Amino acid sequence: MLTYLLLFCIGLAAGISGSLVGLGGGFIVVPALAFLFPDMPSAQIAGTSMAMLLFNSISSTYVYAKQKRIDYQAAIRFAAASIPGSVIGAFFAEYLEGKLFFISFGIFLIFVALLLLFKPNKPIAWPFKPTVNRSFIDNNGERFEYAYHMPTGIIISFFVGFTASLFGIGGGSLMIPTMTLLLFFSPHIAVATSMLQIFLSSVVSTSVHALLHNIDWFKVLALAPGAIIGGQIGARLAKRLPAGLLLEILALLLIVVSIRLII
Repeated sequence: MLTYLLLFCIGLAAGISGSLVGLGGGFIVVPALAFLFPDMPSAQIAGTSMAMLLFNSISSTYVYAKQKRIDYQAAIRFAAASIPGSVIGAFFAEYLEGKLFFISFGIFLIFVALLLLFKPNKPIAWPFKPTVNRSFIDNNGERFEYAYHMPTGIIISFFVGFTASLFGIGGGSLMIPTMTLLLFFSPHIAVATSMLQIFLSSVVSTSVHALLHNIDWFKVLALAPGAIIGGQIGARLAKRLPAGLLLEILALLLIVVSIRLII
């Protein structure tokens, strides 16, 4: 019972923080499972985290859809590109064991955190002309206008899908910097769109991990209720926070987790 309660709280914390910044919460669940269950195989940690992300992304995507802040066109196309990478990543997770798994994961998170903390004040000038122009209004009447190069998003999405499934993290840690720095998305739209993309790709990657017997369903059942509730809370909090603060929170959380993983 105590273990179930602890996993529920971990799922709640992962759900709130993950949907708040568009990651999905895997960056909390992965190190938490590794700390609590040191004998748990790395592939099973990644698969269990990915299954939890499926529930978290359903919950937070529902809220973001009501807020009308999801770019559906981008999310569907990016998810379609990330799905092949997700399948490959799930198979590679079988071979990434022990210290190598956690050191690789930690270095990856530090890289992303530094990218966010020291990012340019303006999006990076990309040599390719935009292929998509977007303009829409959310349910508060706020207008969002931007243009981006779709092929860039699709190519990066493939590698995001691979990394997400390999580590069980959801992919937002790479996709959100890509959308804000290279594709000119507003951080609020990037977070909301990322959660839908995580949901679509996590359906496939969770299925593959399940076929490979990489999921501890007891732990998923304990994590999922907290992740669902946290997804609702985090998505609503995101609406109230400034865009810049969202990215700073994300970067600080990533640094804390990455240091813990490497040590």
